Amino acid sequence: MLQLDAPDSERLIELLRRLTGDAVLKAVPIICFSMTASALTPSLASPSQATVTATLMAAKKAKGMTFADLEAAMGLDEVWIASLFYGQATASAEEAAKLASLLSLDPAITAALQDYPTKGSLDPVIPTDPLIYRFYEIMQVYGMPLKDVIQEKFGDGIMSAIDFTLDVDKVEDPKGDRVKITMCGKFLPYKKW
Repeated sequence: MLQLDAPDSERLIELLRRLTGDAVLKAVPIICFSMTASALTPSLASPSQATVTATLMAAKKAKGMTFADLEAAMGLDEVWIASLFYGQATASAEEAAKLASLLSLDPAITAALQDYPTKGSLDPVIPTDPLIYRFYEIMQVYGMPLKDVIQEKFGDGIMSAIDFTLDVDKVEDPKGDRVKITMCGKFLPYKKW
C-alpha cells in the first residue's frame, strides 16, 4: 500500500497511467490524504531533521566552508554550529538569518533551524561510526572513574550539559597530531528535600 499527500498522489496517478495504463493502478492500492501542520504530523513546510542536516552539510560543502569558517563569520563556536546542523541546538531568528545568508538557505530550512530540538540524536544502540564509538568506549572505560573523581571534588551531583561549552583543538605532536577536547559544564548538586 502506498500513502501519499493528495497533490503528490494526483501527479503519481497521472504518471502511472501514462507509463503503464490502468493495470498498475488496480494492482497498487493508493491512499490519498491531506497533511496538516501539527506537532504530530510532518509537513512540507517543516522538513525532517535528516533533510535539514543533509541540506546544511551540502550547502556548507558547496560554499567551501568549514565549521571554523562559520565560527569566524557568525561569532559562535564551531561545535555549537555543528550541533545546530544536527538538530541539537536552536538558532535565534538573527542567527538563522545570518547562516541562511552565508549558505544561501531555503526559507523552510532557515525556519527549521529555529525549532526547539529533540536532544540526543544517536540511536539507543552502540554507535558503529569509529570516531563516535571512541567516545562510547571512553565512557565505558573512564565513565565510572570520572564520576568518582568529579564527586570527590564537588560532591553528589552532575555536570551540566546545558550550562556547558565544548571545544576541540588540534595539538601538534611529532609522534602524530593529537585531538584535545575540553568540556566545561556547571556542577549541579543533587537537591535534598
